[in-house]
Amino acid sequence: MLATAACTSGAGAEDVTPPAPTGAAADACRALATELPDRVDGAERGALAEESPFAAVWGDPAIVLRCGVAEPRVVTPDSESYDPLGAEFVGVNEVTWLLEEESDGARFTTAERQVFVEVTVPDAYAPEVNPLLDLAAAIDRHIPLDPLYAPPT
Repeated sequence: MLATAACTSGAGAEDVTPPAPTGAAADACRALATELPDRVDGAERGALAEESPFAAVWGDPAIVLRCGVAEPRVVTPDSESYDPLGAEFVGVNEVTWLLEEESDGARFTTAERQVFVEVTVPDAYAPEVNPLLDLAAAIDRHIPLDPLYAPPT
């Protein structure tokens, strides 16, 4: 029985490649990881094939959060995909997100923050913006605003 449990303990774990942020970005992502909710849009937190403070999943199909990702190419100058005027942004509870439609859902990436957090949401959770409601408060607390967008002190 123990052999069976050992072989199946990883069953159902999501194979997500976590980012590898460093320095202050890694610190912010680790702080965020401590406050991520157990449920997002009614979906329970799942296991990752490779546990990391830089990634989390909820539900099946999985809502995937990755903290410390690269700046999206659509807003990266000199990228062949650079098109900030054509980019679509949504605001959810003090957090601004870049919305990128995908064939099977949507990818949201934080904007106006010093660290990029990406959340992919499958079509099964339509409207895909809803999971962001459960993540916004923790992101707002732990992922600092870019100084350009920070309120004056």
